[in-house]
Amino acid sequence: MTTTPIGPVGGVVRADYPDPLWVQAAASIRERIGAGTLRAGSRLPPERELCLTLGISRVTLRKALQALVEDGALAPSHGRGWYVSGPGDTRNEWPNSLESFSETAERMGLAATSRVLEASVAPSTIDDAELLGIAPGLPLFRLGRVRMLGGVPIALDWALIPAALLPDADRYDFETSSLYEALTETGNELANAETTIEAREASAEVADQLGVQPGTPTLVMHQVVRNRSERAVLASTVQYAGDRYRLRTYFSRHNRTEP
Repeated sequence: MTTTPIGPVGGVVRADYPDPLWVQAAASIRERIGAGTLRAGSRLPPERELCLTLGISRVTLRKALQALVEDGALAPSHGRGWYVSGPGDTRNEWPNSLESFSETAERMGLAATSRVLEASVAPSTIDDAELLGIAPGLPLFRLGRVRMLGGVPIALDWALIPAALLPDADRYDFETSSLYEALTETGNELANAETTIEAREASAEVADQLGVQPGTPTLVMHQVVRNRSERAVLASTVQYAGDRYRLRTYFSRHNRTEP
């Protein structure tokens, strides 16, 4: 991961200006974001470098950066620094509707890519077969990926698909191809998903893949996706870096009729 040099910013931080130093620093960084020099998903230079460039103390810089987080311009990442947010949000959101990672990225104006860890076919275990409603031993396509937005690791994604539903899986480049689109192309119109979400600390292996410290909080989403015929076509476990994703949902309350 490389950082984006901030360089000399348009609004120079001046001690003799009426605005507080942190306000000037925030405005300078915001100007670079608006101009596209600091792009969505890119990481800011280290705080020490920013302090030297802007001529301010770390306390002043932290106040400026926090203000930009509150404005939605930046997103902090524990142990990794500060990132430029996508349009209109400080973190990436799960949508209320069923959509793929690629579709979510497109909606947010970000580039979705993946690092493929595994793409193989093997007989299903008893547990996997029960989850997908197939006979044990039938072949499953197993796909493991590190999902990224703007080059920033967001989640570790493991998916299982009955191989018969995706017979030509090897023709897809899943570093850029959407698994949802691949399933749709083979006649599986995805309709709904049963989802369970839990909190879990990142293991050493997960932390290494996501670029976080072991023990960092993560959100784990277990999902079984079904088609219009209510057939299970995909089972996945996706582990999100907790400070880079959030769940947005909607609740309503039915009117209660008094007896």
